[in-house]
Amino acid sequence: MKGKHRIIIQNNRLHYEFEIKRNITIIQGNSATGKTTLINMLRQAENLGASSGINVVCDVPCRLLDGRNWKLILDNSSGNIFFADEENAFINTEEFAAAVRGSDNYFVLITRENLYNLPYSVEEIYGLHSSGKYHDTRKVYQETYRIYSNEQSLPISPVKIIAEDSNSGYEFFKSVSDESGISCVSAGGKSNLFTVLDETGEEEVCIIADGAAIGPEMNRLYNRAVKKKNIHLYLPESFEWIILNSGLTGGKEIREILEKPEEYIDSKEYFSWERYFARLLSDVTEGTYLKYKKAKLNEVYLHEKNKEMILKSIKGIRFLI
Repeated sequence: MKGKHRIIIQNNRLHYEFEIKRNITIIQGNSATGKTTLINMLRQAENLGASSGINVVCDVPCRLLDGRNWKLILDNSSGNIFFADEENAFINTEEFAAAVRGSDNYFVLITRENLYNLPYSVEEIYGLHSSGKYHDTRKVYQETYRIYSNEQSLPISPVKIIAEDSNSGYEFFKSVSDESGISCVSAGGKSNLFTVLDETGEEEVCIIADGAAIGPEMNRLYNRAVKKKNIHLYLPESFEWIILNSGLTGGKEIREILEKPEEYIDSKEYFSWERYFARLLSDVTEGTYLKYKKAKLNEVYLHEKNKEMILKSIKGIRFLI
């Protein structure tokens, strides 16, 4: 399944409206923000049809996923947007994550829990609020808002960089950091970020992680950054995305993909956008001097001209080289 999909769920009293463009969208928030009501309206629309008084508008079917037969339903469905909430314990399981992986459906998961089995994007974690633009009507309009805004205290000139991975991305940042007199360490995976943070003092620190899959860790990371003002987060889609965005490889076609990746990334083939960008970069550089491998950085990416183009694509960090 591909593309961006606009969803409207409404009756004569409530109006929910939002867009989704990835295979996994998370809606969080406290009680009394309308999450349960949204699920109940979908349930009524499914069970009662037009007599429910609820209108569901979307270019693809929007369905509830709940009950003991959830896996059977998924195994026999494609091209749907499934909604599930935290009352369904299965959304926290590896079995559910395995079912989502390779599914030709999108998922909107309404939960306050961090779903560590799923690689969802920091950009697709939303809350619900009532829009003020319709305050003169009797109907309540509910819209989504991005919980973790991109508007952070960036760019910064850190004393220390913590890179999420230990592959090509880390090797690039390590080399550039050494030239700039910056300490750079690898966390060896997103689950280890907090261990490395605990060993960090009061110096200005920037965490670099793949925004396309860091969603489950964002609550803890964000709270840590708010509490300790010296911690900053730079969360591009992935290191491969940074290179593609730099213009170093490809041309107009790559730019078109980056402008609307949802039109090109098939959720059935790619569990997260991070994996798609890694494959895309590998494909477009195959057979060229820029041949890219995730496990080991091709040293040509550190050649002066190439390095400068990549650094210009990095908006969150100032390197003094």
